[in-house]
Amino acid sequence: MSFPITGIGAVTSIGDDPDEIFTSLCEGRSGLGPLRGFDAERFTARQLFEIDDRTGDGDEPGRATRFLVEAVRQAVADAGLPDDLGGIPVLVGTGLRELRSLELWWRDGAPFTADGLDFGPALRRRFGAYDAHTFAGACSASLYALALGWDMLEQGETDTVIVAGCDTVTESMFGLADRVQFDPPALVRPFDRERQGTILGEGAAAIVLRREPAAGRPVRGWLRSVAVNCDAYHQTAPDADGVRASIEQAQAAAGSRPEDIDLVVLHATGTPLNDRTEAEVVAEVFDGARPAFTGIKALTGHTSGSAGLMSLIVALRSVESGRVPPIANLTDPLPEGEGLRLVSDRPLTTPVRVAQVNGFGFGGVNAVAIVAGAA
Repeated sequence: MSFPITGIGAVTSIGDDPDEIFTSLCEGRSGLGPLRGFDAERFTARQLFEIDDRTGDGDEPGRATRFLVEAVRQAVADAGLPDDLGGIPVLVGTGLRELRSLELWWRDGAPFTADGLDFGPALRRRFGAYDAHTFAGACSASLYALALGWDMLEQGETDTVIVAGCDTVTESMFGLADRVQFDPPALVRPFDRERQGTILGEGAAAIVLRREPAAGRPVRGWLRSVAVNCDAYHQTAPDADGVRASIEQAQAAAGSRPEDIDLVVLHATGTPLNDRTEAEVVAEVFDGARPAFTGIKALTGHTSGSAGLMSLIVALRSVESGRVPPIANLTDPLPEGEGLRLVSDRPLTTPVRVAQVNGFGFGGVNAVAIVAGAA
């Protein structure tokens, strides 16, 4: 069983829509810049992957909601759906919801009410979407939402579902990262020997998933499977067995063997332990197969709740275009990844028929999706 993806939308620090984001990735344009929303004097780290949408000096509330609404608007328009979504379910994966707005209310008295923590009211006001659900699940949240969307379609609960993910960076989360990284990384260097850690980013992504293609509308790609597990191994550290199980489950559900996969969009956070574990697992799973491997966080930062869907949209664009963006800042692959076909330096031009997307979150929530071309 496969489900058609009929619309996509995304915003990040490197682009205001999926085409601009993909072009930026292929051209190596980074969204990393000096802090704009926080007082830099309070922190050791002074840079972040922020979306430059603020209307004045300092920070302002409601930005995560703005990102989400824009990504959903793009996906809905791309799918040819009406602006009034009515009873179409909207499933949103996030790490921190609108907690940045809560911080600004508590500290500065910025206007904010409790219902603003949930994205449902804003989606109802903008799209008439009354069947909206928010799931806070860290780095794999949007792929977790995707799995729920798959289940709803498979069980006949709906013919169309919108799956999204979004996050903005909160000052408390930035502060926590700042305290545990005594020597803040100057760059995110996924799968490189000299990687020093990740840098947070902002973004939102959305797709429209249907049971059947809409008459007269193009299909962006097909979702062949999505697999989720929770190994509960550690609050933050990955577990190789749990990661491997999620990959194998996704491939089995898609009816794909490792040699059938042309591209893997890695989770690839640039952190020492996560990259090593992911490299060890994919090297084992794909032993004898030669897919291309890429990752996007060196240029977008770690966009938390939207990260999985952001990678999925990049995978769809690679399937469509036959171009794979490189892993930026990768000059010396980590030992565990030396046998992998890591794309670096420049985009790779190659047919991509089937792509795998990895997303691994805190608490051991591992999620993997398989997508294929529209043909």
